Amino acid sequence: MPPKSFFKRNILQTSMYLDSTKKKEIFAKHGKSNTDTGSSEAQIALFSYRISHLTGHLKSNKKDYNTERALRILVGKRRRLLDYLVETDIERYRAIIKELGIRK
Repeated sequence: MPPKSFFKRNILQTSMYLDSTKKKEIFAKHGKSNTDTGSSEAQIALFSYRISHLTGHLKSNKKDYNTERALRILVGKRRRLLDYLVETDIERYRAIIKELGIRK
């Protein structure tokens, strides 16, 4: 069994792909402010970032079915938010689609 310092060192060295500073940066860019976490545009941008990360993970780990399931759930959540934007404000929908490059 390795010493306890081994585990502490590895925990500190690993960095999360989505930390609070990255979230604030996404919210500041796509929301009304960096604390605007509830707007549809900010949530869609956050989901898109997470989807791109999980897609990259699945390219190298093809049999990771739990991540595949999480990816499908995220895509569904983003789709529902985009459908909501289409119904409420089509201009905001077009702006976020163009900004994120979601559609081909």
